[in-house]
Amino acid sequence: MFFVLAFVLLIVLGSPWNIVGFGICFILGIGELTFWSRKVRGRPVAVGAHTLVGREARVISPCRPEGQVQLDGEIWQARCAAGADPGDSVRVVGRDRLVLVVERV
Repeated sequence: MFFVLAFVLLIVLGSPWNIVGFGICFILGIGELTFWSRKVRGRPVAVGAHTLVGREARVISPCRPEGQVQLDGEIWQARCAAGADPGDSVRVVGRDRLVLVVERV
């Protein structure tokens, strides 16, 4: 954000204040990049189908044994050994490729 402000000040302000404003914002921009780089370094990546394990979903088509569930607005194929009816809440206990393995809550 500071880099954008630096270039805006370079264009808008008159000389010599445009150079002063550009320099200050550029230095603050480098500090901002350093801060965020240190903040996010070493964090585990929280994406992918494996992050769905343990979450609750709603059954939208009968799972006897395979059907569909809705989780965070997305529709997933699901397999439930005990069976589940539409509207039931299920918990994701695993996955087999792109098929979620669920059990009734």
